[in-house]
Amino acid sequence: MLVAGVDVGSTQTKAIIVNENAEIVARGIVNTGANVVKAAEKAFQTARSTAKLEEWDVSYTVGTGYGRYKVLFGDAQITEISCHARGASFLFPNTKTILDIGGQDTKGIRINEKGEVIDFCMNDKCAAGTGRFLAAAADVMGITLDELGDVALQSNNPLRITNVCTVFVETEIMNHLSKGKKGEDILAGVHQSIAARSVSLLRRVGLEPEITFTGGVSKNRGMIKSLEEKLGLHINVNDDSQFIGAIGAALFALDRAKARHDGEYVQQEKIISAKVAAL
Repeated sequence: MLVAGVDVGSTQTKAIIVNENAEIVARGIVNTGANVVKAAEKAFQTARSTAKLEEWDVSYTVGTGYGRYKVLFGDAQITEISCHARGASFLFPNTKTILDIGGQDTKGIRINEKGEVIDFCMNDKCAAGTGRFLAAAADVMGITLDELGDVALQSNNPLRITNVCTVFVETEIMNHLSKGKKGEDILAGVHQSIAARSVSLLRRVGLEPEITFTGGVSKNRGMIKSLEEKLGLHINVNDDSQFIGAIGAALFALDRAKARHDGEYVQQEKIISAKVAAL
């Protein structure tokens, strides 16, 4: 039995395929772009190609993320809040609090020992503290988003960034550069600013260890360091952290596929029993 989870985010779309033992068989990731439907299909196709699977080899698919209803080949849709909770507790079983920093929003989620959502809040009205905020900083500095965190880690004297608006922070960065400030110190300040906003969001849902970091920004080593410094705690992160929403969706898909399979098996047994009784 193979099932899939497809997480359609504002910036990237991720797909995960797992087997009946909840082992990850394949991963796929693409930039979402303007065509959300095609992004979902391409991420799923990328994952299938990695494992040399055809579409019919996957028995059940759950879509999640802001574009979950655009996963037209999916069998069901589940919110990213639930999927991040499920995926985080699967990878890190002692998770109690989740920080998800995506391209356009930031979420704080608190869960119980079963991985069930107790409370959550999100910053989706403004791009401050999101991947878009970091992308704006990278553009001004003339570096790639992937380089951003490593440059920030080189700082010994982080600057205080006062603007939280994505538009105005670009002006503030340019002002610092014009005064001869070091790029690494500016970017360290940007990371600390986002970390402070993120910790504030987590406190609103009830900050409790262990804390798991999800979303694309979890790849940023500078952000991990800034968050741990602000929290005074270790945060869980690994190579699959950006796939956690898709992993959670795949686990929900596995539950439903097994339930459907068991239901069909029971129904088959009833039919066979009825035929035997009639003989």
